[in-house]
Amino acid sequence: MGIVQHRQVERPVSKFGSSAVKVCITGGSGFIGSWFCHEYARRGVDVVILDLIEPSSDLPHDRFVHGDVRDVEAVREALAGCDGVLNLAAAHHDFGIEEETYFTVNKDGAAVLCQVMDEVGIRRACFFSTVAVYGSASPPLTEETPPQPESHYGRSKLAGEKVFEAWTLEGDDRRCLVIRPTVTFGPYNFANMYSLIRQIDRKQFFQAGPATNIKSLSYIENIMAASLWLWEHIGEDDAFAVYNWVEKPDMDSAEISRTVADALGKSFRRIPLPLALAMAKPFDMLIAVTGRNFPVSSARVRKLFVDQTKFEADKARRAGFTPDIELAEGLRRMVKWYLDGGREQSAEWHQPPAEIMRRGGE
Repeated sequence: MGIVQHRQVERPVSKFGSSAVKVCITGGSGFIGSWFCHEYARRGVDVVILDLIEPSSDLPHDRFVHGDVRDVEAVREALAGCDGVLNLAAAHHDFGIEEETYFTVNKDGAAVLCQVMDEVGIRRACFFSTVAVYGSASPPLTEETPPQPESHYGRSKLAGEKVFEAWTLEGDDRRCLVIRPTVTFGPYNFANMYSLIRQIDRKQFFQAGPATNIKSLSYIENIMAASLWLWEHIGEDDAFAVYNWVEKPDMDSAEISRTVADALGKSFRRIPLPLALAMAKPFDMLIAVTGRNFPVSSARVRKLFVDQTKFEADKARRAGFTPDIELAEGLRRMVKWYLDGGREQSAEWHQPPAEIMRRGGE
């Protein structure tokens, strides 16, 4: 994985209390985790990956533990000798996951991590949550907005936050950073933004209506840099610190699509919103009958061209962090990766099993 270079940030030593820092990244084989592995390697920080998925052969790490974040024995093995934990392991896909699994992974997994951190004396944690904890609360959506999660994902992530908050407050000199990102994109990601780029590239994309709805986004290099900076600077007066992360200034759906199209050197059609919704009706019926996930539906049309997702991240900027990469540049970097070979790659989607994968196959 070739990582695009960004700002040089000092090595996170002081806040971990050791000159030989070792961090355990749960879910470290995934998209966000892989970026952190490369950045930590650049800084000379040792990384232990805990994941059910084998890391790619070119992913730098010092040790890999094949295990489930819900399995206490696997977590004990992974956290041995570590100074901090970056918890990225999550159940988050919209389809194919039962409600109970969201909670066993996102909440109970957090509880297992906190239990083992207690046992081995780790006092530094970072938990990646989500802006889904806000549900459909009215804007402006800041860290002070009371959470109103509506999805299993949002509710389970909020429950995970509460587990880490209790752990932080129950011990001396503990620090926990919670990051609430919106949709995160960048090179090597095959989710929503990749689909948009591919559809525009293949002339399969159309814009429905004016598409003036704001879509808050997080670019991978910025959210990684922000998370590391904030984790290093968390203080005694804010031992359990919660931060949103979104790029600013905002872009609406039309601006995002136009930026991608310009970077590709392509164009796309524009059609009336009512026509787009009518065209999606047959897919709605197929989804209802089969229970399968299709790339087109009325809900997807509304989500992309009507529904607004606008969040604020002023708190991180007030703390002193300033991102280096503008949102439009982030989009262009992902398009460049796509053109340089990303479009030839295929995504591998992994969902956490309902049952805990215990050591030894028990």
